[in-house]
Amino acid sequence: MSVTDDKTTSATFSAAAAQRALELARQTLQIEADAILALKNRITDDSAEPLARAVHLLLSCQGRTVVSGIGKSGHVGRKISATLASTGTPSLFMHPAEAAHGDLGMVTPRDALIVISNSGETAELLAIVPIVKRMGTVIIAMTGNDESSLAQLANVHLNVGVAKEACTLNLAPTASTTATLAMGDALAVSLLDARGFQEEDFARSHPGGALGRRLLTHVRDVMRSGEAVPAVRPDVSLSQALMEITRKGMAMTAVVDDLQRPIGVFTDGDLRRLLERGQDFTRFSIADVMHANPRTVNQDQLAVDAVQLMEEFRINQLLVTDAQGKLTGALHIHDLTRAKVI
Repeated sequence: MSVTDDKTTSATFSAAAAQRALELARQTLQIEADAILALKNRITDDSAEPLARAVHLLLSCQGRTVVSGIGKSGHVGRKISATLASTGTPSLFMHPAEAAHGDLGMVTPRDALIVISNSGETAELLAIVPIVKRMGTVIIAMTGNDESSLAQLANVHLNVGVAKEACTLNLAPTASTTATLAMGDALAVSLLDARGFQEEDFARSHPGGALGRRLLTHVRDVMRSGEAVPAVRPDVSLSQALMEITRKGMAMTAVVDDLQRPIGVFTDGDLRRLLERGQDFTRFSIADVMHANPRTVNQDQLAVDAVQLMEEFRINQLLVTDAQGKLTGALHIHDLTRAKVI
């Protein structure tokens, strides 16, 4: 489309047309909301039992949950499979047409198969479901028709039928796909709760995400260690301690005893306060001006615990210790930022 065409389209999109578009958008959202509400009501009456059975079968499955559908149902199926996999239920998507040409080898008797079809009569699914059924694989159908062929073949049928599509022609899959997707989410959430799935489990499935970094990154993974850790003995002069601070670039130094346990800390902020008081640096040892009993974090704690300590006490650095209380590292808030823990 040319720039001229864009201007013509914009000019002809009248206020009345804009109002019509907004009205259809609201209508679409309402129809899809009603479809989901109808699903909710469906599982609060006598027809709730199939959902409970489906959850039980998937929970008991010793293999994987294979999801299959074609067209828009296939797109929804891929999302349902992805949600199951990321919430503790091993899952994969299998295209039914490809299944008929070899991919059916993905399915074993230990698996569960979820087939999705609004009509319940999708030819590609009907070609493979009887074979899978003979294998002894559990089959769960999600269709809009209790009397459909897929519903009759399945061990459990979940009715995701809707009163009408949001499409003004009542043809394009809209409300029906929304309802199916919502039912898939309901299954996934019910399963994750039944499995006792926790934040830590979610993080292991999402190591690249923010939550994964927060729940999988330990202090030892991001701390500075070895020669990078600023540390002095309590008998050194303040001037020597300042040289250690400068060399290590952490705006502080730990003060350690003979057993390498931190007994104090001295920071750039402490130095500024000494300057404000006009103190003579040459007459101080670091023990005279350090803060005793410094804040520490164990190297085996989560990095997010270090963040919480820094926020609570409004500090930018933390000393890191091992189980015996020995200094093993140091953390600056910039280290946590670079690791994307915060």
